[in-house]
Amino acid sequence: MTFIETPDAPKPGGHYSQAVIHNGLIFISGILPITPDGRKLNDATVAEQTEQILANLDAILTASDSKRENVLKTSVFIADIEHWSEVNRLYAQFFGEHRPARSVVPCSPLHYGFGIELEAVAILM
Repeated sequence: MTFIETPDAPKPGGHYSQAVIHNGLIFISGILPITPDGRKLNDATVAEQTEQILANLDAILTASDSKRENVLKTSVFIADIEHWSEVNRLYAQFFGEHRPARSVVPCSPLHYGFGIELEAVAILM
């Protein structure tokens, strides 16, 4: 196993790794809308939170020697499903023609009052 930690994504706030690589797969922990310098975007719009999460995903994939086109599966946790159409639009823009398998889980509340969290599984390049 290889444990990933990049300064280009928020530092883990607990006993976990940003990602773990094993047997050619990258298991990416739940990503919250926190900037790499630790600023929590809990007062930001769900769109801004989503953009930060996707930027963090890109940074973790890069640190893992992978890219967004190698994402196999995501799970998206959303505190208010009313925001789903906007989140889905940004998600589709981020992934383009690539369509990973995905679960959408309405839930409340999320840590720190965030509106969204995302976890992913990807393959190495």
